[in-house]
Amino acid sequence: MNERTTGHRSRTPRAVGQPSEAATRGAGHRRWRRVWFAPAAVLLLAVGLGYALSPPAPPGKAEQRPPVAAPALTGTTLAGDRFDIADARGQVVLVNVFASWCGPCRAELPLLVEADRRWSPEGLRVVGLNLRDGTEAVRALLDETGAGKLTVLPDRDGTRAIEWGVRGVPETFLVDRDGRIVAHQPGVVTQQWLADRVVPLLGAT
Repeated sequence: MNERTTGHRSRTPRAVGQPSEAATRGAGHRRWRRVWFAPAAVLLLAVGLGYALSPPAPPGKAEQRPPVAAPALTGTTLAGDRFDIADARGQVVLVNVFASWCGPCRAELPLLVEADRRWSPEGLRVVGLNLRDGTEAVRALLDETGAGKLTVLPDRDGTRAIEWGVRGVPETFLVDRDGRIVAHQPGVVTQQWLADRVVPLLGAT
């Protein structure tokens, strides 16, 4: 159709994957920030983990999926200790993907600190996967939010995040005592989300 027929001016097509001006303006106000990785790597890993790409769930509403074995997660923590999620078998592990440049992450961290304080005696281990950050920036964030004692694994190039099928920050995975991902929350978690999903796992011995 031509301009006269449609009544609309023709526009230059936007490149595939390029956000609109409105989307760009609103990105800083969302409660979940999408992180773009190499498409081929994401597709391969998403299929391998059984994680279909979909829009983020609303805050507090988890995506329901069958349990799946958690990918490997090893490395040197920000404190200089060695961490391997395989050694945490028998514990409930909450893996939270965060970054200092993510506003919702900053607001969420105190809640995770409180969860760790409250439930670690019962077998909960909170592990932060710090995505594409500098050491000074993440240390400042942890100090500011009282999260300095949490186990934090740096992921400066995003490799570990890709292996876990991460699509944005914050994003949380809950791993049961048998090493299976049993809950997944893209976006911020809430106190209710934690109570509904963590507490039953702590009682399953």
